[in-house]
Amino acid sequence: MRKIFIASFLLVCATAVMAQNTDTVANKNIRKGWTFGALPSVSYDADYGFQYGALTNIYYFGDGSTYPEYLHSLYLEASYTTKRYGVFRFFYDSKFLIPNHRLTVDMSYLPDALSDFYGFNGYQAVYNPDWTNDESDMYVSRAFYKMKRDLFRFATDIQGALSNNWYWNAGAGVLGYKIGNVDVDMLNKGKDAEDQLPDTAGLYEKYVLWDIIPHNEANGGWHPYLRGGITYDTRNQQQNPSRGIYTDAFLTYTAAFGDMKDYNNLKFNFNFRQYIPITENISLAYRVGTQLTLAGKSPFYLNTYMNTLFIQRVIYEGLGGGNSLRGIVRNRILSDGFAFANVELRLKLWNFKVGKENFYIGINPLFDAGMVLQPYDINKEQVENNIRENDPSFDMNTLGNYFNFDESLIYKPHLSAGIGLKVAMNENFIVSVDWATPLNKADNGKMSNLYIKIGYMF
Repeated sequence: MRKIFIASFLLVCATAVMAQNTDTVANKNIRKGWTFGALPSVSYDADYGFQYGALTNIYYFGDGSTYPEYLHSLYLEASYTTKRYGVFRFFYDSKFLIPNHRLTVDMSYLPDALSDFYGFNGYQAVYNPDWTNDESDMYVSRAFYKMKRDLFRFATDIQGALSNNWYWNAGAGVLGYKIGNVDVDMLNKGKDAEDQLPDTAGLYEKYVLWDIIPHNEANGGWHPYLRGGITYDTRNQQQNPSRGIYTDAFLTYTAAFGDMKDYNNLKFNFNFRQYIPITENISLAYRVGTQLTLAGKSPFYLNTYMNTLFIQRVIYEGLGGGNSLRGIVRNRILSDGFAFANVELRLKLWNFKVGKENFYIGINPLFDAGMVLQPYDINKEQVENNIRENDPSFDMNTLGNYFNFDESLIYKPHLSAGIGLKVAMNENFIVSVDWATPLNKADNGKMSNLYIKIGYMF
């Protein structure tokens, strides 16, 4: 049976926890005191099961003198499905707990029974969507391009001022990954026979069997890290700036131990964003960035993670998916180094009030692009030798279903386009619904994809 999405509903609740007045200064509504937005959701997926949970973002604006900037933000989310896909997260953000410094703290546990895995080097890894379509004659398994991935993350980051909009940044944390094959028995539990996943090897299992993924990194590991860099920021506000520039450059040293001791690595990230006002309610926003491995070895599962100075979203996938390249399947571009770009035209269509809260509804046409800069060395002769040694029953005539060894494809850009809908409360709590489609069908078996998240992507 095709994956079924039965129901998803969004409810934004705005409540002032403390009795504070909303003042009007220079024709602008100023929010004071405490406020929060809550978002419950109910959905069903044939593989994930029934989802239940909620999230909330609590803001404190104090006397309103810094509005729309908040003094403190607390974000909590807990959601789970009957097939063990979950988000359990606490996030704190403040520029005022430590005077003249921004402090963020994130603690998350993210179990994922069906995490995407499409191979290495973008278009060099052939994607066959018919293999996951149970109505196709070529069907293999809906879980063929999946693996099991549980992630625990703890991170704390701090920023201090230098001068003239320049800031220093430092951070520390730990990433704990548990990687493995899809637990088909767990996913099939309680299903009718015709709806069960076949017990067949997926792409991740084949990469491990063929020694493309070395055995010592195949099951994950624990990786403490240290991070430092600089930031230049002239944005007029954090959540939805209409003018200004934000750019950062930073290094992340990630450690590894035991069987993973050879996987210590140093990565470099650079990001540049600009927000250009066109009219009072229209602005152009764009972002370009890169992540490169400068030294050491990085395990494949860390290359699916996009480093960031301040964690705001649940997870930063790189590249592909709703946090990087909308419309393109998650983790489609997996390599040691990559570059990306995002462009949005942001239009506020309607500003209004509900009680004491300030709302607006907006839309944003969007365009995303990404490409490999540092590819894995996928040598045809070596791959064939590994398969002959470890998987002698494999039909070499079908190798083209998994790899395209044309090196010119490695650096071919992955492109997508779409449009988004935004509903914002007090310029900070923003419900985002983005629809996007890939411009190359090799990037997604579906020609349209919907993402429901909190906040703008950048």
